[in-house]
Amino acid sequence: MDLFASTVRSSAPLADRMRPRTLAEVSGQEALLAAGRPLAEAIARDRVPSMILWGPPGSGKTTLAHVIAGASGAHFEPFSAVLGGVKEVRAIVEAATGRKNLDGRRTILFVDEIHRFNRAQQDAFLPHVEAGTIVLVGATTENPSFAVNGALLSRCRTFRLEPLSAAEIAAVLERTLVDAERGLGALGLEVEPGVVDLVAASSDGDARRALSTLELLAQRAVEVAKKATLADARLALEGRLVVRWDRNGEEHFNVVSAFIKSLRGSDPDAAVYWMVRMLEGGEDPLFILRRMLIFASEDVGNADPRSLDVAVAADAAFQRVGLPEGVLVLTQAATYLATAPKSNAALVAYGRARKDVTEHGSLPVPMKLRNAPTRAMREWGYGDGYRYPHDFEGSYVPERYLPDELAGRRYYAPKGAGEERRIAERLREIRDAAAAERDETDDDDGSRRGR
Repeated sequence: MDLFASTVRSSAPLADRMRPRTLAEVSGQEALLAAGRPLAEAIARDRVPSMILWGPPGSGKTTLAHVIAGASGAHFEPFSAVLGGVKEVRAIVEAATGRKNLDGRRTILFVDEIHRFNRAQQDAFLPHVEAGTIVLVGATTENPSFAVNGALLSRCRTFRLEPLSAAEIAAVLERTLVDAERGLGALGLEVEPGVVDLVAASSDGDARRALSTLELLAQRAVEVAKKATLADARLALEGRLVVRWDRNGEEHFNVVSAFIKSLRGSDPDAAVYWMVRMLEGGEDPLFILRRMLIFASEDVGNADPRSLDVAVAADAAFQRVGLPEGVLVLTQAATYLATAPKSNAALVAYGRARKDVTEHGSLPVPMKLRNAPTRAMREWGYGDGYRYPHDFEGSYVPERYLPDELAGRRYYAPKGAGEERRIAERLREIRDAAAAERDETDDDDGSRRGR
């Protein structure tokens, strides 16, 4: 370790030493930083607006803020929303006001993890951003639509940073291995083919994580044989891959949405992939099971009534088995639901019925359908004219069960998939019989009126 530290001539972490100092050194983010793009032009002309930099860890938010600082003639003031509060913000704004009044020099205030500020704290920035006292550059891993005050968001440009690709991270690592000033070039390491690609692919788009892994490999190589091998890389990476996940953040809702849409789209492979993403990220398996229970009725329904049985059984089985074996229960349920015939007829039926309930209010129950447990109720006509279906052939007799104002309404329309094909045929027979009886009744009434 002493040899390693003396050779690299710095105790700062490798990721910090290799942080890009200019736009030319930045890897990735071509959509934002390519020549002619608005953000690149604003940095080049030292006319950066107040902005929110939104992206996953290791995508370059802090790096971009430092690049802006290096390219700007403005005073740069870094600030952490985790460590500071409104009191510190006031002091920074006071100094920025003095600077502006003295020589017109602008102040760029970089607020890392701006989502850590609550709405009231974020409001403290508003008048100063509005007046141009500070240029606010906020960094967040959270969706600004949820995490940043709307009034503040409307005064800032939002720039989204994407995770770096494996190729982009590999380029950063290769550059680090040959950089003798800030990187590992002075160590004279021999790196086995495939090591860089493995580390890059295992970093989950996070350049900081990749550089930390490379630094760990370099330390071991200096101690042993000045050679970084694939075996060493696999050992260094063991247990280090952490899937990005936040139960309350955007990634949570994005992955859950992808899971449900894969089930609905009858793609068991994609459904299992997104399910595993959730599990590896630390999602509660009971939440996933709850989503599958809902899906069984919402998107499969009577096209395969057994799907609800499968989901209920999976929920009960998982609570008996737990992890890790319980993942097999979840996988069986997910693949069953994905490959089952689909129908949203239950969802549509509920929506149509609810619309009539909310529009028409509490329509009276037809007298023949009312319960008549007392003599008085029977005398008032409760239950009069009701025909008991089991007294008729096939346990069916045409009857109107909806309120008169809603006669003929159709809420449930079974699809032609799976078991609902048979249900649709049965309903067609029932509804045809009911229509025939209505026509016969209308004819009888017409004959009587004619006589």
